[in-house]
Amino acid sequence: MSSKRKLISETWWYQLGLLLIGLEIIAISINFFYAPIDVAAGGSTGIGILLEAAFGWNRALVVLIINAIMVLLAAVFLDKKQVARIAFGSFALPVLLQITPSFKLVDNSLLAVIIGGATFALGISILYRINASAGGTSVPPLIIKKYFNVNPAYSLLAIDVIVTFFNVFVSGTNAFFLAVFSLIITSIIMRYIEDGLDHKKLVYIMSPQISDVKEMITENQKNSFTVFDVRGGYSEDGKEMLMVLIDRQNYSHFLHHVHRIDDNAFIIASDITEVHGGTFAI
Repeated sequence: MSSKRKLISETWWYQLGLLLIGLEIIAISINFFYAPIDVAAGGSTGIGILLEAAFGWNRALVVLIINAIMVLLAAVFLDKKQVARIAFGSFALPVLLQITPSFKLVDNSLLAVIIGGATFALGISILYRINASAGGTSVPPLIIKKYFNVNPAYSLLAIDVIVTFFNVFVSGTNAFFLAVFSLIITSIIMRYIEDGLDHKKLVYIMSPQISDVKEMITENQKNSFTVFDVRGGYSEDGKEMLMVLIDRQNYSHFLHHVHRIDDNAFIIASDITEVHGGTFAI
């Protein structure tokens, strides 16, 4: 079944469908939440919102012009594969912005940027999943990376901050702070979408009562564990160390049981966002 799903996910119509869904979600976030309150949270869509608010220009047309210029820059400075990945989204997004209705869905501006930021993050994450792009201001960071080896995330953030700053001159300081808050919301939501919501804890345990700890874990069939033979750096004594994978919400409960067995148990815990293969894959 999994191989069949993988095959479907690689078909062109599946990729095209996800691309259009992701772009439409971005268009909804702009037309329903950002544009009605004149808040520009970066990108070519942000520039479109600013120019529409300041001069009455059609934001979809502004995005189309900016994206067309960016595609030309990509054609000059980037390889054909990257240009192909950028081109369709660059021209499809302004079309969707134009045909998607635009109205204020919520009256509260803070609520609008929270929902808009989360919606925008969902659309961008879908594009990332299929290695696609909406073009626009994401092109210059790729060029800068190619010639100056600067992380695209930093240069893209710089561009977004510059666009966001112009809210001060167009819509006032409130719009500026709302836009900054929206960027934070988008970043957080994207991280959770990309990492997944089923996070786990990886716990390493060493204790003189390690056999009792193993017995406690064995009684809980939801936890898997691995035993390592280790040696103390100073004592040179042979010991056993357990590696336990548990759900994050059960971590405090698990820790309580370990401390009931040995209050001085040596424990190291780290967050895990993905597990592949085995019984506890997510």
